[in-house]
Amino acid sequence: MPHSPTPSQAFSPVERDAVYRAIFERRDMRHFAGGAVAPEVMQRLLTAAHHAPSVGFMQPWRFLRVASPALRRALQALVEQERVLTGHALGQREDAFMRLKVEGLMDAAEVWVVALADGRERHVFGRRTLPQMDLASVACAIQNLWLAARAEGLGMGWVSMFDPVAVASLLGMPAGAEPVALLCIGPVHHFYEEPMLQQQRWAQRSALDNMLFEDAWGQPLGQRETVAG
Repeated sequence: MPHSPTPSQAFSPVERDAVYRAIFERRDMRHFAGGAVAPEVMQRLLTAAHHAPSVGFMQPWRFLRVASPALRRALQALVEQERVLTGHALGQREDAFMRLKVEGLMDAAEVWVVALADGRERHVFGRRTLPQMDLASVACAIQNLWLAARAEGLGMGWVSMFDPVAVASLLGMPAGAEPVALLCIGPVHHFYEEPMLQQQRWAQRSALDNMLFEDAWGQPLGQRETVAG
């Protein structure tokens, strides 16, 4: 196979490797070391999030900082409530699940709630048949923030174990707004060498080849028989 030339717009090897390093070393953190995040660093993280792609350029993300310790405790109580219910729903895996640490809300330097904005029904561009693309866009913003945090040497954990109606009520969100993530951000003693749930033998990363198809669902990539002309 002939060697493809490097596109002229490509990053330098050092810059490219830094991008891939952030991707491969990003972890969903649950253990934090307290401390603080400098305001200018937090601003960089939020700016990175705000530069995520969004369907129809709708920018459906909203970020709410939780500065009050009392509000953090209230959020933690809602997470704990859902953690217990999730454990019950897991049946035979309940005991193993209940041993897992699922949040760092009281230990992280920063806690931010990421929500879908209200008034999203007026955004039709790219969403007429796939209305969930607003959520996909918010996920892109969260991933941008996550990678930027790793590059800054900060841990981040995405907590999704809560009743969205209860969180929306607690934080006074308007009708139509919907919380999708509680983000714990801050210094950590160390990053997990592999995803925590993999370390705890809860699950393993699937082989990439099992996720790749070509031309038809279930047809392995690159193995379609060539039809002679």
